[in-house]
Amino acid sequence: MKYRTLGKSSIKVSEIGFGAWTIGLDWWGKKIDDDEAIKMLKRAYDLGINFYETADMYGKGKSERLMAQAFKGMRDEVVYSTKWGYDMYNAEQIGHSELPQKHDPEFLKFALDKSLERLQTDYIDIYSLHNPKMDAIKNDSLFAALDQLVTKGTIKSHGAALGPAIGWKDEGLEAIKNRNITSLQTVYNILEQDPGRDFLREGERHNVGIMVRVPDASGLLTGKVTADTKFDKNDHRSFRKQEFITEAIQKIENMGPIAKSKGWNITELAIKFILSQKQISVVLPTMISMEEIEMFASISDGKYLNPVEAASVELMYEKNFYVQPVASK
Repeated sequence: MKYRTLGKSSIKVSEIGFGAWTIGLDWWGKKIDDDEAIKMLKRAYDLGINFYETADMYGKGKSERLMAQAFKGMRDEVVYSTKWGYDMYNAEQIGHSELPQKHDPEFLKFALDKSLERLQTDYIDIYSLHNPKMDAIKNDSLFAALDQLVTKGTIKSHGAALGPAIGWKDEGLEAIKNRNITSLQTVYNILEQDPGRDFLREGERHNVGIMVRVPDASGLLTGKVTADTKFDKNDHRSFRKQEFITEAIQKIENMGPIAKSKGWNITELAIKFILSQKQISVVLPTMISMEEIEMFASISDGKYLNPVEAASVELMYEKNFYVQPVASK
């Protein structure tokens, strides 16, 4: 496992992180029982993964509680990243509907205290606004309160985790340029490179580390999803339109020669392309089995695309994947 520094912080994080939403929710077509979840967390740690990313609302705190159980007595050996801003305490979530947001200093203190209690810790490494909208990003008193918490040591750093169709490109750029964030979390993969590319460029200027979620395009880049896949209504991927899936499968076929030339499968190409970007701090694949944890952990080996090869993949994306890649040198 290779490690990187998270943005302007001094926090060292494994290139592959454990996205712990799958152990708190059944939104990925599989319900994981508590014993299995704890075994998965511990296996990830054994493989060198030190970064664990979650949110207070995942299972109404269940994910945070499971992390605390798995790493009891090991607090300084793991990096906790959690999110806040949804009022799960006074509203009931129906299906995948969005809960009311409360990104204000008062709720910040309340939510942070609750997460500290569930995680059984006196500090959180990265504390991020969860799907913030522009009014939250422009709230001076909120970010003053966050900076104060960093000064006190209750949190080591803070960031923003973006959600498509909730708060997206404009919110991300505003946060990077004008707020003292350490990290920005966003969707970014070979099939969905925008607005991630803008965040990478601006993140480099302001030394903000980029956390990548959905690196496998909801299973398309691991072969889990095919043209015939039917999603359960509770599966978070049911939002994917059939047209996107059909087009994506064709694009994946066009990537085959690049992967083959490197001796990689498509999944390896997908993750290694992301890790080829120096502003990426950590990649958060969706992992719901021991086998997947082992597979994704093994991809972090320092052998990625060189700048010419990475540029050719970006060009394929810009040209709808019908451009021959530039030969590596």
